[in-house]
Amino acid sequence: EVQLVESGGGLVQPGGSLRLSCVASGFTFSECRMTWVRQSPGKGLEWVALISPQSVTTKYPDSVKGRFTISRDNAKNTLYLQLNSLKTEDTAMYYCAKGFNDGSITPTSQGTQVTVSS
Repeated sequence: EVQLVESGGGLVQPGGSLRLSCVASGFTFSECRMTWVRQSPGKGLEWVALISPQSVTTKYPDSVKGRFTISRDNAKNTLYLQLNSLKTEDTAMYYCAKGFNDGSITPTSQGTQVTVSS
């Protein structure tokens, strides 16, 4: 059974930083692409970062490019998302996903809440 447990969210001021983590189990983590997605109130699900199995390739939409960095530690079955220069519009529930989730698949994990507010 695939299990994904996110953590690291919190309340941060605009311009601040956070580092999210996602511990994966139930599948061969090192063989899978992984995605971070987010959902804001009143908005649809949006993918924000994608990483290849061996971290060779990372991709981001324009909305977060240059501010967010995805990484992984295959030895620890853990995925990370570094969020810098946070904006109020980054406020959302953040989820990790196995494979590439382009925002069309509703996450089943609990997510971690990021709130950007002064």
